[in-house]
Amino acid sequence: MALSSLAGLPVEMGWRHVLFASWPVEPSVVEAHLPNDLEADTYDGQAWLSVVPFTNATVKPRGLPDALGFGLPELNLRTYVTCDGVPGVYFFSLDAEGVLGVAGARLFHHLPYYYARISLQGVSGRVHFESKRLHPGERPAHFTATYGPVGDRLDVEAGSRAEFLTARYRYFTQDPNERVRVADIEHERWPLYEAEADIDVNTLFTADGFAHPGGDPVLHYSPGVDVTATGSRRWG
Repeated sequence: MALSSLAGLPVEMGWRHVLFASWPVEPSVVEAHLPNDLEADTYDGQAWLSVVPFTNATVKPRGLPDALGFGLPELNLRTYVTCDGVPGVYFFSLDAEGVLGVAGARLFHHLPYYYARISLQGVSGRVHFESKRLHPGERPAHFTATYGPVGDRLDVEAGSRAEFLTARYRYFTQDPNERVRVADIEHERWPLYEAEADIDVNTLFTADGFAHPGGDPVLHYSPGVDVTATGSRRWG
């Protein structure tokens, strides 16, 4: 999920080279880390933890020329929730490179952004992504993976697991007074593929207070979508 402007204005950006690496877990694992007003959303009785590396392209306030935008690689650990029955995403952490952007997102949007050093480059038709969290006073987190699409574009059906794990159009967060906040995300349907990924290092779960889930993740890849994100507002 990309950074919003400091003033809470709508922001345009492109999400590119996106990997969704998703592990099923018991709902109680997720709910122990959620604000009281949020509930774990489940698919076939399982909650999910997803590690999502990608890069933001041309991040800028809505309506400004593309030349004024900037790129920003990012890594997040997220889960899927409902608030009063409305589905969305909840982030346990978002690692990104820009110091000012990280500070602004934490202060104005109450998102758990952390400063990290991130590299993303193409390697033999795949994406090599590496992130090292360097945020002062926080647990270090290191993630390294090489990933890419497999096969033809998926025909994602309504109600499918692939839709559940990717088609989310709002995120919830909590301010310092424990009030739930929400922001809306607008974009076309994800062009989605099955993926292969060699995850060489992943300490993100441990850094964010989780035991590493067992088994292999469910993998999806998208070349990306263009996005508009609203500012954060109080829920209800």
